[in-house]
Amino acid sequence: MTGKNLDRKVILKKDVVDGLLSYCKIKHPNEAILILKGKSKKGTITVDSLTIPPFSYSDQTFAGFPQSFLPFDMAYVGTAHSHPSGSAEPSVTDLHHFFGLVSVIVQSPYNDEDIFAWDSQGNQIELILDNADVEKN
Repeated sequence: MTGKNLDRKVILKKDVVDGLLSYCKIKHPNEAILILKGKSKKGTITVDSLTIPPFSYSDQTFAGFPQSFLPFDMAYVGTAHSHPSGSAEPSVTDLHHFFGLVSVIVQSPYNDEDIFAWDSQGNQIELILDNADVEKN
């Protein structure tokens, strides 16, 4: 295979981290789901804001939203959702409902170290929490 292989990474801005963790705590014990907005350039996805998807629904084991109700927006880069119990690994259902470039999963108890990023194949992506001085592989 020719060409340069890009190192992929996801950068979450501090306001995004704070909002994501707060929203997950508020929705607990149900799953929370949010849309990630930002930009992607040369393998780096920078997330600078969150959107609550219209008509979203959740319970203790699933969260989703009808994509047909989303307004068109080129800034959508993926979704974030919580796993109130269990691991932050994506389930088969998570992979089948993958949206955008990245899926961020936050496991309980919803702290900085409980945030993980995944691609559509279930491979972990390097995650950098901007202004939090925390890096994960």
